[in-house]
Amino acid sequence: MSYGYHGRILRVNLTERRSTVEEPGDLFYRRYVGGRGFIAYTLLQELAPGIDPLGPANKLIFAAGPVTGQPIGGSGRHSVGAKSPLTGGYGDGEAGGFWGAELKRAGFDAIIVEGQADSPVYLWVHDGQAEIADARHLWGQPTAAVEAAIRSERGDRQIKVAQAGPAAERLVRFACLINDVNRAAGRTGLGAVMGSKRLKAIAVRGRQAPPLANPTGLKSVARWLAQNYKTEAEWAVKGGTPGGLMWLHEHSLLPTRNFRQGQFEGAEAISGQTMHQTILVGRANCYACPVRCKQVVEVAEEPYRVDRVYGGPEYETIAAFGSDCGISDLKAIAKANEVCNAHGLDTISAGATIAFAMDCFENGLLTTADTDGLELRFGQAEAMLAVLDKIVRREGIGDLLAEGAARAARQIGRGAEELAMHVKGQEIPMHEPRGKQGLGLGYMVSPTGADHMHNIHDTEYTTEARIADVKALGILEPLAANDLGPRKVRLFVYETAWRHFTNCALICNFLPYNYAQVRDIVNAVTGWETTVWELMKVGERALNLARLFNVREGFTRSDERLPRRFFEPFRDGPLAGQAIDPAALAAAQDTYYRMMGWDPNTAAPTLAKLQELDIAWAAE
Repeated sequence: MSYGYHGRILRVNLTERRSTVEEPGDLFYRRYVGGRGFIAYTLLQELAPGIDPLGPANKLIFAAGPVTGQPIGGSGRHSVGAKSPLTGGYGDGEAGGFWGAELKRAGFDAIIVEGQADSPVYLWVHDGQAEIADARHLWGQPTAAVEAAIRSERGDRQIKVAQAGPAAERLVRFACLINDVNRAAGRTGLGAVMGSKRLKAIAVRGRQAPPLANPTGLKSVARWLAQNYKTEAEWAVKGGTPGGLMWLHEHSLLPTRNFRQGQFEGAEAISGQTMHQTILVGRANCYACPVRCKQVVEVAEEPYRVDRVYGGPEYETIAAFGSDCGISDLKAIAKANEVCNAHGLDTISAGATIAFAMDCFENGLLTTADTDGLELRFGQAEAMLAVLDKIVRREGIGDLLAEGAARAARQIGRGAEELAMHVKGQEIPMHEPRGKQGLGLGYMVSPTGADHMHNIHDTEYTTEARIADVKALGILEPLAANDLGPRKVRLFVYETAWRHFTNCALICNFLPYNYAQVRDIVNAVTGWETTVWELMKVGERALNLARLFNVREGFTRSDERLPRRFFEPFRDGPLAGQAIDPAALAAAQDTYYRMMGWDPNTAAPTLAKLQELDIAWAAE
């Protein structure tokens, strides 16, 4: 077996309450690597077309990568995937923290969960063993209580727990999976899949780290990081993701009032700087990482008391519940973050769906008769938290909004669909595509629906200094942020192939490694003597498998479109008058499909492309 892996995948059938262990072999690991590669392969191979995402035929896959759990910064990540109940297509999400590293130490590279338990259970995985345990006493409990209970039952405070919160039990379509109480595999509604299986949690513990091919080589890169992270990742060290909010506001890139605007008059009140001066009580890291980029906040007084055990809001959460909802009360935003972590909700989709509802209310499409008496207007923090609680419980207006903005809009009708900011049913993250137009293309063509992580952020490639790293991919000249020409598409193709690869290897994108250093990490772990080119092809392979899954589920080019709002220019601010040109976007879309080797009419990979990627089997 290759270094860096155990060569063991755990398969758990909840219907039959039994587990088996599979050993795929070296070729499987090198071809698909881990994370997204494992998930896309398994879903395409094993799911019948058209299954109900919330039925027993769906499969929930937890996958590590070769880097997961290794003694180097950025290795604390794992991936989770299934057919998405939010989009109806390919779904996955990544999370940091400590759970993934502990899964590797427990003796497995991945867990495939299938079937459906007849009553709530949790899975106890430890040192190569697996046990299905009763979880009826845990059902309905918030995440911190569940983790504490499992650790107490098993007599080990080092157990790591990934779980479905109460919102997932109620099948909220954007429920997420929470691990370590305050880290989330947030997107595509995977918590609802876990809840539908009546699987409350997976607890892991182990002492079986897989061997390394070249420990000295890995230590060399780790030493470089230890010596340079304070300068090379200064933004993460100083403020983490919230630290960039004011920059986005100043450049009209901060989603405000359901993407009506790009600047928020209350930006300073919810900025990372204000949080650090007020409610921040600490910073946290992930497994083996020296960069403490995670926020820990606490609010002692009512009405927004917040427990530090649930961490603190990152940028996406602050913008989703803050500027996108027109809210400038940082304590209320921190409370919304706590509610989401305690009950298992994706903060992006939750905040964006509430912003959509506020837009509907202000346009007369919803009234107090629909909202249980709530004046659901932009800027109303109490109303935001009240409707969030209703979503968690699927009560009143919350039952409608728990379906996500796209489904809710179809039910409301009367033009509400124009106000739902989503792609393929997944709510758009807190990054404005009118000022980052390649990002807008990325929202459209993402296999998971709108996503900001396996995407590009155009402002990162506008100067010679900023493109220093991507010159290794042959991107030799800076590109304007609003460029949608062939050179921008080429950059998008190369960079996103790499990002899909990092979601296979499971290495954090916030660490300042360049492509060669990531290659060196993979080689030190596995002994493969691989190249950056091969690793990019791994990412491209995973992307093509995910796209084929969507094609099989009936997705076409017509599903890859942006909301009309992004074709309307801002009225003021630095981007006044700027919008996305639909014709330029369509041309970029054509160019992208052709560069990828996909049919520009169907948006499906061609047989020749699948043959080139050594996955011709997927054409069937």
